[in-house]
Amino acid sequence: MSEPTSASASAPVPTSAPTPVLSVGPVVLPAPGRPVDLQIRVSAPMAPATGDSLPVLLLSHGQGYSNHLSSLNGYAPLANFWAAHGFAVIQPTHLSSRTLTLPADTPGAPMYWRSRAEDMTRILDQLDAVEAAVPQLAGRLDRSRVAVAGHSMGGHTASLLLGARLTDPDDGTEADLTEPRIKAGVLLAGPGRGGDALTPSVAENWPFFTTTDFSKMAAPTLVVAGDQDDSAHLTVNGPDWHADPYVLAPGPKSLLTLFGAEHGLGGISGYDVAETTDENPGRVAAVQRLTWAYLRSQLYPGDPSWEAACEALAAGSEPLGRVESK
Repeated sequence: MSEPTSASASAPVPTSAPTPVLSVGPVVLPAPGRPVDLQIRVSAPMAPATGDSLPVLLLSHGQGYSNHLSSLNGYAPLANFWAAHGFAVIQPTHLSSRTLTLPADTPGAPMYWRSRAEDMTRILDQLDAVEAAVPQLAGRLDRSRVAVAGHSMGGHTASLLLGARLTDPDDGTEADLTEPRIKAGVLLAGPGRGGDALTPSVAENWPFFTTTDFSKMAAPTLVVAGDQDDSAHLTVNGPDWHADPYVLAPGPKSLLTLFGAEHGLGGISGYDVAETTDENPGRVAAVQRLTWAYLRSQLYPGDPSWEAACEALAAGSEPLGRVESK
């Protein structure tokens, strides 16, 4: 395990130069058997109609209290940054989104944990349709370089795609939703382990959380956690709970702990949103740059972005957080 390094506002993490972004939504993908068709937003750097092979980054939204952040219209600070720096970012509106207002007795309600992960597999199955719906992307999506990121409940979705398991409370079987086409991931304030780490209300109302198992989550993953994110409505373990996917999963993994950060990680779910309790543009910038650097180096072996990012963090004098790896 490497020694932790410090993050600092005085040592910005290097990135590529930004480019203008094309963002299109909703793009509607047919979804037989799903209560509604799958709506997505696609954001990508503008470029000639062919060439410029783009890695694909699937972004899973959380829940939150706002009506539209939990949809294809949320997480602009992340989606816009990643797209401006070379990724094709695809954001689905999961069935759990407040924008859909599905009947309470819809199968899978209210969290739709399985459907959320299946949405991402459905997108990967229909990348040809995505390119056809957004002609500026024709021939530009690199299907060999796919990553996933998710915030809060979206982090749970991402963890399942990366190899985490749970026991389906409806039938007692082990749910394995691992998506082998996904090569790396980022969990942003994602849920930790189940069992006695959960509050009684979560264990009672959302029993799928109780059996979360990270021991088979083998894909390279960056776990991002705020050291003030106690999530008392979910866990009795305090902020350390959000580091569980790093602690309990096998390597290769990295953990970014942000000092003073709460569940919003400075405001990643949207620009100036009311539900952010720790608004901090510098913190958001650190999340943008560090996640970009991590995914670049994972999807492009030999790319020095992550190494350079860690060096920049260690050089700072005003720590925002620390990074450790295994």
